[in-house]
Amino acid sequence: MVATNFLFLFGKSPGLEELENPKVEQPSELYTSDGLLIGRYYRENRSPVPLSKMAPVLIKALVATEDVRYYEHAGIDPQALVGSVYAALRGDKRGGSTITQQLAKNLYKTRRGETRGLLGHVPVVNTLVAKMKEWLTAVELERRYTKEEILRMYLNTVEYGSNAFGIKVAAKTFFSTSPDSLTPSQAAVLVGVLNNPTAYNPRFHPEASTKRRNLVLQRMGQSGILTAAEVQQLQAEPIVLQYQVEKHVDGPENYFRGAISSFVNAWCEKNGYDMYRDGLKIYTTLDSRMQAHAEEAVQKRMKALQQQFDRFWRNRGSNPWVDEEGNEIPNFIETQIKRTDLYKRLAERYKGQPARLDSALNAKRPMKVFTWKGDGDTTLILSPLDSLAYYKHFLQAGMMSMDPHTGYVKAWVGGLNYRFFQYDHVKQGKRQAGSTFKPFVYLTALDKGYAPCDRIRDQRVTIKYVENGKPMEWQPDNVTREYTGINMTLRHAMARSVNSVTAQLTERVGWEEVAKYAHKVGIRSRLLPVPSIGLGSGGDVSVYEMVNAYSTFVNGGFRTEPLIVTRIEDRNGNVIKQFDPQQKRVIPAETAWLMLYMLRGGMDEPGGTSQALWEYELWKKNNQIGGKTGTTSNYSDGWYMGVTKDLVTGVWVGGEDRSIHFFRTQQGEGGRMALPVFGTYMEKLYRDPKLDITMGPFPKYAGKINKKYICYTEDYSRPKRETVQIDSIAVDNLLEQINSGAADVPDSLKTP
Repeated sequence: MVATNFLFLFGKSPGLEELENPKVEQPSELYTSDGLLIGRYYRENRSPVPLSKMAPVLIKALVATEDVRYYEHAGIDPQALVGSVYAALRGDKRGGSTITQQLAKNLYKTRRGETRGLLGHVPVVNTLVAKMKEWLTAVELERRYTKEEILRMYLNTVEYGSNAFGIKVAAKTFFSTSPDSLTPSQAAVLVGVLNNPTAYNPRFHPEASTKRRNLVLQRMGQSGILTAAEVQQLQAEPIVLQYQVEKHVDGPENYFRGAISSFVNAWCEKNGYDMYRDGLKIYTTLDSRMQAHAEEAVQKRMKALQQQFDRFWRNRGSNPWVDEEGNEIPNFIETQIKRTDLYKRLAERYKGQPARLDSALNAKRPMKVFTWKGDGDTTLILSPLDSLAYYKHFLQAGMMSMDPHTGYVKAWVGGLNYRFFQYDHVKQGKRQAGSTFKPFVYLTALDKGYAPCDRIRDQRVTIKYVENGKPMEWQPDNVTREYTGINMTLRHAMARSVNSVTAQLTERVGWEEVAKYAHKVGIRSRLLPVPSIGLGSGGDVSVYEMVNAYSTFVNGGFRTEPLIVTRIEDRNGNVIKQFDPQQKRVIPAETAWLMLYMLRGGMDEPGGTSQALWEYELWKKNNQIGGKTGTTSNYSDGWYMGVTKDLVTGVWVGGEDRSIHFFRTQQGEGGRMALPVFGTYMEKLYRDPKLDITMGPFPKYAGKINKKYICYTEDYSRPKRETVQIDSIAVDNLLEQINSGAADVPDSLKTP
């Protein structure tokens, strides 16, 4: 009746399949595309090893201590049972379980969950039922497995304390060694721990652990494993630990790991797997070498930029949280802290006690905080309010690099340091894109009949529109508030990021259409179809979305969904899921190629906003790079989107809050904040001989380009390779006249 769970009284017992294929919890492992193990996920940290990789003295110590007649019984030891009953009558606690019974309990959780049944909740009776199930299961295990196989399973499944399950992890945790290298004393410590992993933990209870170890050594002597002299010598020695506990998520913490966890967990829930139990092998698209280069580029640039930022506000005698006029926002930190979880917990604890709440918020204590100096952290004496103010001074960054043809994400830097800043500025963070949104206006125009050589005059204009039934007007400003009157080609206007031309073009093609095309190529966030959408004010977007959208241009008009995992294998190495690139044509190939040509204008056109890239070692072997800078109002956000034949990379830099930024200075432009990260990153990639990222031109268009795209752009007094780090038209003294005339626009698209 116990085995059949009669009337649900006894709970579930392991079936034949479970007995023959017991599922031991095993960590899942995370690998980069170049084969580097970068993390493990587990609840019970196990790494099974064969018996041949365990020290023989360990096995002998286990049998001598836990089950001296192990090789004589068939799962149940009647002599030990009688002894335990007799001891219980005398008030002495003494176990009678065999190693096989303990394995049954560990493998099949015979006292938990669905195995308990209705009688499992009745005191005393529940213990008898559990014991009967362990006996029955132990007998079945003995029928199906050899004694050696049972020992292997046992040593690989039991808990040793400090979140170490299995002998391999235990040996590493307590002694920084492997199971086959354990000494007799170390083996005795680990066998002794099994009786009570908490009470006999050598790290936290050294005296109790020593006494237990000495008992194990004594039994090893009684069994002839050690001589009396060896026992006496080892018992006199202290326990020497090399302790290194592992976490539930083992490996270097970073932002990409968080994205992987979310993705794989969701897949596991849908498909009946458990990432923390099933020993999966997860192969990602990330390249560890490219990731290292990306992190180094972000660290190098952000460290220097932070020094400039601190110096700027120190010279102004102000904190960096300011209003439109550059005045420090009063009570900014006091307001911001009310949004934190800490404040909410303290407010609940000191409800109706404002004085105590205020005291808690101002109470100072030592805190380990992030710093760009030294090893990355330092200890300061700060209150919660001080700590918040300290961290609000930091500029943040997000960077992602993707193969546009496969969608493989090769590098993902979500912030400055995951330990201190866990908010991911690649996918979680969304901000206005500024001028990096302008290419979607020009994309819309090209797909609707315009050509790169068509012209629109740079002049002050008034855009009239209707909002909520009311007539409205908008006058877009160039950054310098000056207008050249030049009849510019579209390529030149996008390269110089001219607001007035972009606004006019947006009006001609329709702001609703711009939003539609942005969504077509990869933007997923909600966009407001407003006249200023082309200047980036239609909605907040993420680095992740922008990289995806720009990749469509490099991939010949196919939008490829970003991929972070290529395949998942089970614990036996069988592929259970292959993730293949998903592509969909969303714009014509000719339009995509022309957009690449337009993006190259940032380097090629006089005054192009990407020309600071000429300072980097990127220009051998006819290398071609396209890109777009972006800066939002008041320099709150600096962007750079860079494209090469192999990669699309997006970089965002800004304050944690939009009120934190440079003030009326070119230091805060995307060309100065974000572009250097891209330039440094690409230099590192091109210099790395182990990578297949090479210099060279974009592929030529296979067909015939039907639109005029090679057009004369008049040169100015400054050289072509001029460093102009701006996001809109600069103040230039134009020394040559530019041919004037009506904009070369198809009649069907001219505004009436």
